[in-house]
Formats: sequence, structure tokens, C-alpha cells
Amino acid sequence: MNETHPSLEYLLVACVAAAFTFVLTPIARRMAIRWHALALPRDRDVHAVATPRLGGLALFAGFGLALFLAARLPSLNRSFASGPDMPWVVIAAAVICALGVLDDRYELDSLTKLAGQILACGIMVTLGGVQLALFPLGGSTVSLGRDLAIPITILFALLIINAMNFIDGLDGLASGVTVIAASAFFVFSFHLAKAGFTDVSAAPTLLAAALAGACAGFLPHNFWPARIFMGDSGSMVVGLVLAAAATSATTSADPQAFDSALGSLAFYLPLLIPLAVLALPFIDLLLAVVRRVSRGRSPFAPDKQHLHHRLLELGHSHRRAVLLLYFWSALVAFAGVGVSFEHEQWLVVGSLAALAVIGLLLSIVPGIRRGSRRRAARRRVEAASSASPPSTSPPSTSPQSR
Repeated sequence: MNETHPSLEYLLVACVAAAFTFVLTPIARRMAIRWHALALPRDRDVHAVATPRLGGLALFAGFGLALFLAARLPSLNRSFASGPDMPWVVIAAAVICALGVLDDRYELDSLTKLAGQILACGIMVTLGGVQLALFPLGGSTVSLGRDLAIPITILFALLIINAMNFIDGLDGLASGVTVIAASAFFVFSFHLAKAGFTDVSAAPTLLAAALAGACAGFLPHNFWPARIFMGDSGSMVVGLVLAAAATSATTSADPQAFDSALGSLAFYLPLLIPLAVLALPFIDLLLAVVRRVSRGRSPFAPDKQHLHHRLLELGHSHRRAVLLLYFWSALVAFAGVGVSFEHEQWLVVGSLAALAVIGLLLSIVPGIRRGSRRRAARRRVEAASSASPPSTSPPSTSPQSR
């Protein structure tokens, strides 16, 4: 009997995740209002009204239901037989979602959140088997060993979780960047499968499809002006699942299959895709940590100097700033994916260079215009003050003189 190709099954999983998330988000919004899980405007925030959180509940539900469906499809059920233990990945996501719900409601301190994140990542790594254990290097395979693979993978997952949390500062930003990142993961994993390096029903491909669909269903409610935020219950779930997809995408390919191909740089770069797709939140995270530590502050101390804040200061509107960050995220994410296509590398590099120039111009032009307007206004004020004669006030008359 011929097996069904999973392309349509992946599409079905993504659509189911999007549909369930879209339908469940208004319910999560009502729950947030009833439980007073609201994001009140603060000095570093860009929203001016109290906005419900807990969008992560709808995201997690849509993601989980999509995986429940995938386990019953004729081709995608193979994703549950090999690679990471998917039920434990879902349990780890449930744990970190519960932690995020508590933080959305009660605003937990940083150490409590970090302890909960380590617990969820530990479940995913130890019980779920999501470990960065093997990868090809040169003509051989490097094995990290369980004692080294577990802490490295947990650290990697923590970085991604907090990077996604840092970038969640504008309406629709984190959910849109996740759609882009998960789509890049999907294209990368699917390309590896077509090249014969992995199974076409591999776990990272399924995780990416379900996550992209869930965030796409949440985005209409979250785009500016947002009616609900994903909150920590969403950003941490997204980061955990992206970490699981990234790690399993790097290690799901048979390392020996790369022996004949690693003479070309194109086959090294796909191993760096998991980092490339998250370049934007990672850059924002690193800059924030360096900025705060250099000022003697805690790396977790909030401020108003993230990348999205700087775009707003340059004169971009809220919507345009988000779209620009989408553009840069997609450019970086699909740059890594594009160079993995061996025969189209020069076309990809040329196209990406042209797009980068366009994106740079779109990013800085409002700032140049704003600076020009300020200088012109300053010159007009100086010209007006120099042209006006000195004011002479009439002599004051005191009551005695009158």
C-alpha cells in the first residue's frame, strides 16, 4: 500500500492549530479579564490601556490539539515513534505555560521564574529526550555525551525562552516572529528530508508546523492594536517549543549521511539554522544584558531600550516598527535556509544583499527625516531670534511718581 505524502497532513495540522487558537483566544481573553491578569501600562511599555494577558493558554491549547491530531494521521504518526518523546515535550510545555499563567497574574520574581524554566527544560531534555548529543564535524561525528549534552541543551533552551520573552514588547511582534522562525524551521527540516538526510515525517518538522499554525491563529487578535497579549504564558511556551524543534532539527539527521557533503560550506550552514532564525531576539537579549550589566544593574532589570523601542524613537509608527522587525527576522531566518540549497547559493546571496540594503534604507530614513526636520526648526528659531530687535520695555511708573 502506498503511503500518503505528509505535505497535506502538515498543512492540515497547521490549519487545525490556527483554527483552534483563533477560536480559543477570545475565551482566554475573557478568563484574563475575570482573573485580573492584565498588563497595566508602565513607563517602559508602549501600550496606553490595560490589556488582557493569558494568550498563551490559547496558543498551548491549539498547539496541543494539533499534535493530538497528527498522532492519528497515517504519515505523521511516525514522528511520535522516533526522535524526542513528544508527550513529554507537551508536558514540559504545559509546565512552563502554567508558570507563565502564574506570572501573568501575580508577576513572579526573576529567580522563581528561572527555577520554573529550568524544571520545564529539564523535563523536556531528560524525559523527552531532546538533547544536542551528536553532530557532524569534518569527516567525523562528535558525541557530547549525556553528562555534557543535558546541561548544554537546557542552557540553549533557557536562552531561547528568555530571548522570546525579551522581544515580546510590541503588539504582534513575538507571535509574528515565531511564525517566521517556525516556518524557516519547517522549510529547513523539509529540505533535509527531500535531500535524504532525515525522515520526511521527522519530529522537528511537525513541531514547527504546529507552532507556526498556532501563532498564525493568535496573530489576528494580537496585531496592533492588540486585544490580548500572549504574556509569559505564551512567550515561554513558544521559546520552549522552538528550542525543541531547533535541537531535534540539528540532531535528527544521520550524521554519517553528511560525510560526502561536508566538503561544501552549504552543508555546514544548515546546522546553524536554529541560531539564525532566532538572531533577532538573541541580539536583543545580548544587547540588553550587556547594557544593564555595564550600568551595574541586574540583567533582568527592565528598560526601554530594546530594538523595538529604538525603532519607535527613530520615528516609525507602531505598525511599521513591527513590520520592519518581521522583515529583518525573515531576512535572517531564510538567509540560512536559502544557502542550504546548494545550486542556488549565488542567487540567494545576491537577493539577500539587495533586500538587506532596502531594509536598511527603510529602517533609517524616518530617523534621517526627523533629524532634518529638527535641524530646520532649530535654524528657523535661531533666525527669528536674531532678526527680531531687542525688546525695550517702557519705564515703570510707581504709585509715588503718579
